[in-house]
Amino acid sequence: MNEDNPFDHDRLRLFKADLHIHTVLSGCAEIEMIPSLILWQAEKKGLNLIAVTDHNACHNAEAVMEAAMGTNIHVLPGMELQSREEVHLLCLFDAVETCKEWQEKVFQKLPPMVNREKLFGPQYVVNAAGEWLWTEERLLATSADMTLEEIVDQVASLGGVTIPAHVDRPSFSLLSNLGLVPEVFSHGPLEVTSFFNPQTGCQQWPQLRNRCLIVNGDAHRLQEIQNRTTFKMTHPLIREMVMAFQGQQGRQVMVEWSKN
Repeated sequence: MNEDNPFDHDRLRLFKADLHIHTVLSGCAEIEMIPSLILWQAEKKGLNLIAVTDHNACHNAEAVMEAAMGTNIHVLPGMELQSREEVHLLCLFDAVETCKEWQEKVFQKLPPMVNREKLFGPQYVVNAAGEWLWTEERLLATSADMTLEEIVDQVASLGGVTIPAHVDRPSFSLLSNLGLVPEVFSHGPLEVTSFFNPQTGCQQWPQLRNRCLIVNGDAHRLQEIQNRTTFKMTHPLIREMVMAFQGQQGRQVMVEWSKN
């Protein structure tokens, strides 16, 4: 893929995306969430851009990226980070090395607790074939001692982007935990759940009006992977996504809303 001139309008393409997919590293994900089956389902849904976003870690991102080689699906490495305020944020990067660097910073801010599998589920690390490699013993389903502002600043300093997750969900979200969208997210995108209806939702939460909203699956099961958000951009890169969120130079984000 030629990235020499990312501002070339003639190269604008459509990327149907789900940027919030868990693997078996997330204790709450089903055992079916292994690289080959995730990509199989993504292809069935017509996706050509996905992100791997396990809770507070990215051990399996590289395996999904490796499994996607030779396919039409581009995989972004990332994680769903739980902040000090118990708000979930998608942290996305272009390169797995950068994501691993971010993971090391996050691990330094997680409490040194051991995962209780019977309560939180097992946290499996797998290879591209979906074969078990090892089990993460650190508890991932908890909050990192990092504020929202610290996370946004540090992710940006690494060239990544932060997206508040499922803001309309009654738990682990900006609106449920804080009751507002803080200034640090005043101009960026917000993820809503697949059940969000813009008409009734924006009546309930006026702060979502005129915002760039995207729909992802927050998929813990294959059937939860969504194909409702489309990016118009030149390449599946963070800088292009940021331009699309802001509607710059022909880049766009388009969402197919639920009719419920």
